[in-house]
Amino acid sequence: MASLLDSYEQQYSNVTAEITNKIAKIAKLSGGEKRHMVTNVEKQMEEAKELLEQMDLEVRDIPSKERQKYATRLKSYKTELGKLEKDFKKAKLHGASGSREELLGPDDPSHSEDQRTRLLDNTERLERSGRKLEAGYRMAVETEQVGADILENLHQDREKIQRSRDRLRETDSDLGKSSRILSAMMRR
Repeated sequence: MASLLDSYEQQYSNVTAEITNKIAKIAKLSGGEKRHMVTNVEKQMEEAKELLEQMDLEVRDIPSKERQKYATRLKSYKTELGKLEKDFKKAKLHGASGSREELLGPDDPSHSEDQRTRLLDNTERLERSGRKLEAGYRMAVETEQVGADILENLHQDREKIQRSRDRLRETDSDLGKSSRILSAMMRR
């Protein structure tokens, strides 16, 4: 198992060395060469991530005595890859402020029309979403008002029931008194 992990580490080292070399070249390139190199580096980044995932799976299967050593290495590899990703982003952006074509793409009317169409579609979708949100808010406010009305009605009903209960107690008390008076009158 350790030999498989060593093999992954060797592959990872080779891939990261190539990535580092290509990142240094990206900043100096422009146009199609730069795009090709960026695409190539992105593929190698994915390959490095996959190798790290494979190493992670292998480290989990290692006996606990050796696992800590490999886990520490794996953590440092992940940190190294994170640094490479940051460097890659910087390299992609470096020199990108150059020509108008690099910034906006080719000055193609159909490309511009396509962007305009997408922008209009997105604007329409945004407006629809806004209308749905407003309708949802109105419904929430109406529901809150209905709930408040129901609570008020329940409160009034509770008061009526309490008054009725009090009257029943008074009536029961009065009937008790009447019953005693009648019983006393019947004895005489």
